[in-house]
Amino acid sequence: MITTIAYSLSGLIAAAIIFIGARFLVAPRVAAVGYGVPGSGAYLSVKGARDIASGLIVIILMVAGVTHLLGWIILAATVIPLADAVIVLRNGGSKSIAFGVHGGTAVVMLITSALLLMS
Repeated sequence: MITTIAYSLSGLIAAAIIFIGARFLVAPRVAAVGYGVPGSGAYLSVKGARDIASGLIVIILMVAGVTHLLGWIILAATVIPLADAVIVLRNGGSKSIAFGVHGGTAVVMLITSALLLMS
C-alpha cells in the first residue's frame, strides 16, 4: 500500500516536472511567470530541457522498480524546489509562489521520498 502511494506520487512528480519543462520550451515567458520570476532568454530553454530530463529520470527509476534508489534520488532532488524558492525570493518574486509552489513541491517530494525509503 505504501509503495503504491509512493509510486503514484513519484509519477505525479515526474509528469508535473515534464509538463513544466515542456512549458518552458513552448511558452517560456508564461512559464517564467509561473516560476515566480518573469524573464526571458536562453536560460528558460535550458531550464525546460533539464526539467524534462529530471522527470524522465524519475520515470526510468520507477520502471526499473528500484524503490529505495528512487527514494534517495527524490530526496536529493528536493534541493531543486528549495533553491527555486530562494531564487524567487532573492529576485523580488512572489512570496506566495516561493512558499506555495516551490515550498509545497519540496514538502511533497520529502513525503514521497520518506514513503519510498520506508517501502
